Amino acid sequence: MIEWRLAIIMAERDISNKELAAATGMNPRSISRLKVRRRLTRIDEATLDALCVALRCQPGDLLVHQAAADKSSSRRLGETK
Repeated sequence: MIEWRLAIIMAERDISNKELAAATGMNPRSISRLKVRRRLTRIDEATLDALCVALRCQPGDLLVHQAAADKSSSRRLGETK
């Protein structure tokens, strides 16, 4: 699972929706919608770039891979049954 950490990064840096919207050129409502998600279904490259520039971070700071609790149904490349 991929964890979306925008709300965490914003809280750590004490950045409001309005401040991030001004820094990215995005609408504050768009920032709010992105912020409340825990899992991100998709994000536009330009949006991710704007967030990274404004927050001075890397995409990996916003998107973090969490191992699934039940790994029995999936295999990794190179594994055999």
